[in-house]
Amino acid sequence: MTPASSPAPDHRRPTASELSDAAGNFMIRMSVIGCETDAALDRTRDRHGRTVHPGAADAARAHRNKAAVEAYRTHLAPHAEALLDVARLVLDELPPAQHLAGWQAVLDGLHASTVEIHRIIERPADSGSEDERAQHAALWPHLTVWADHGYIASNLADQRDGGQHQKSPLPDAERRKWTEMAVAAQQRGALELTEAWFAADGQPITLAYLVEDDESIVVALRGDPGAPGWQVIGHYEHEYEAGKDLPSPVPSGVLRRNCSRFNRLPPAPEMPLQDLIRDVVEGHAAGDASNALLCAVQGGYAAGPMIRLRELVETSAQFASALETVQGQQISARLSALGRQIEFLTHEVQEAAEDLGATVAVLPPHRTPGPRIRPRPAVDTSPPVPPPLASRPARHR
Repeated sequence: MTPASSPAPDHRRPTASELSDAAGNFMIRMSVIGCETDAALDRTRDRHGRTVHPGAADAARAHRNKAAVEAYRTHLAPHAEALLDVARLVLDELPPAQHLAGWQAVLDGLHASTVEIHRIIERPADSGSEDERAQHAALWPHLTVWADHGYIASNLADQRDGGQHQKSPLPDAERRKWTEMAVAAQQRGALELTEAWFAADGQPITLAYLVEDDESIVVALRGDPGAPGWQVIGHYEHEYEAGKDLPSPVPSGVLRRNCSRFNRLPPAPEMPLQDLIRDVVEGHAAGDASNALLCAVQGGYAAGPMIRLRELVETSAQFASALETVQGQQISARLSALGRQIEFLTHEVQEAAEDLGATVAVLPPHRTPGPRIRPRPAVDTSPPVPPPLASRPARHR
């Protein structure tokens, strides 16, 4: 084929869905890289989480950085700016909502990282050199900005076709009738909530099964189902029909803004609870059990399991409160109370452990250990005779 007969290059602009897919492919690839790196770093630590092979850990991170740069070049580099342009256009067309300022800040952060990424990759260092490793390390924080927050730009691009609006809204009279039916069903326990999301205007939408006359109907609720004032905005035969009619979900929020799946702090050394139980079982003196209990309640960097449990409960209380629903607030109060109880229990365990440590005592000698390997029977010993068949209980089907 001569050059004159070669087909012309395709200069077609990618669609919004194609731009969104490019970002999605990059984020999927980054998730795989993150999982592989976590597994590699785990192999460099001891059973308590301490890094014992720093060279292997550095090599794992260098491999991670290089793979992330290659993933960006393959999936996102040609489309990042175009995706951000589409996302900004859609953002400007959305109805006013509380989250739009945060999304604008995310898009600005993605743009700043994109500019920095392109500035660095346009001047590549020699392959395999220390300068290249330094470049990849400098790129990693900017690549993780896309890996952590690119889904917001991708979702905005997906909304370009008007997915933020309901296709067939109910008339006012029918909406009031169905709302009254759903409220009555909720009061008698016949309204089962199944799925929830937020629309582009910041209003929550919840799917539920409404049981009426032994028939189950899918209804869509707008507002907090745990507070007065919610209403039914649609009823459907099944969830698929509801998904085609209702506003598309927008990305859900995060509990803490500075959290990153790809830039976690190294895990703090910890003593597994099973190890502490084993220390007590294998101990001989009161101090052995006392030390295990004190390890469970110690605070600080290498906090014990009881301290971590309290942190988990208190963080979950913050999460439930951040849901900003009536039920979430109630559960948050319960979890906060449980956190205080765990704190009180922790102090009690610590005092008991200290008292046990002050007990100068050992286990009495009559608690003799039992051999784990039983003596084998003599060679000429006959095996036990099984009971006669008549004495066995009959099996019934």
